[in-house]
Amino acid sequence: MLLKGAKHHGWHNELWTAARVARLIQDRFHVQYHPEHVRKILHRRLNWTSQKPRRKPRERDDKEAERFKADEIPRIIREAFRRNAHVVFLDESGFQLTPSVRRTLAPRGKTPVLEAWDRRDRISAISVVTLSPRSGQPGLYFQLLPVNHNAHAEDVVEFLKALRRQLRGPFTVVWDRHKIHSKASAVKAFLAAHPEVVAEDLPGYCPQMNPDEWVWGWAKYGRLANLAAWDAGELYDNILEELSDLRYRPDLLNAFIQDAELPLAA
Repeated sequence: MLLKGAKHHGWHNELWTAARVARLIQDRFHVQYHPEHVRKILHRRLNWTSQKPRRKPRERDDKEAERFKADEIPRIIREAFRRNAHVVFLDESGFQLTPSVRRTLAPRGKTPVLEAWDRRDRISAISVVTLSPRSGQPGLYFQLLPVNHNAHAEDVVEFLKALRRQLRGPFTVVWDRHKIHSKASAVKAFLAAHPEVVAEDLPGYCPQMNPDEWVWGWAKYGRLANLAAWDAGELYDNILEELSDLRYRPDLLNAFIQDAELPLAA
């Protein structure tokens, strides 16, 4: 009954809560359970856990996404490795001075208070998750932009130039269809001048197919959650520290690649 989804039983969305399950039990079996008891049953007997749903854009073409995953990604990997080129997954993100608030433990009835500035200062960042053509091992390269500076196509070009020097060889960059990527004049000019750098676009509305997207989720909503930095400088230093440490965690980078569910085999 639960696997049919909450909508099947009359609710407006598919999200199950302990209170909804308790209501379903009472309506169908005329047995009354407290929601907290229901939560224990779901966890201990059915192996259900509390999870945050993933957003899925209605505009996404699922058939095209599956075709890209099955056909295009293997092609991109094969062609890159034949050129002895790295495959790099690029994305941008931003970190707000206003913290991302997450749940924390506290005594019952004593809600924690997180003091923070109500300002919109932000740090924009560009990064790539890389795959080596020789070892297949993942890597991470990133750049933090000046305070309150939004990423533009020119910043992407400068990042690609620096990445070219660091990788010391050709690479294929895989990214979304944002206007500062393949569509931008500055990026087109860079790619035309550097044929050893090949660009491939992900399908539209498929951010979860980019392993670099998981870097940002890990940093913003994991390591830096509830960080009430005093100013943008402190925020900058914390981002730099966390991303620098992540460069030496191939286990996590591999986990991000696995979460993207891409067939990354040459």
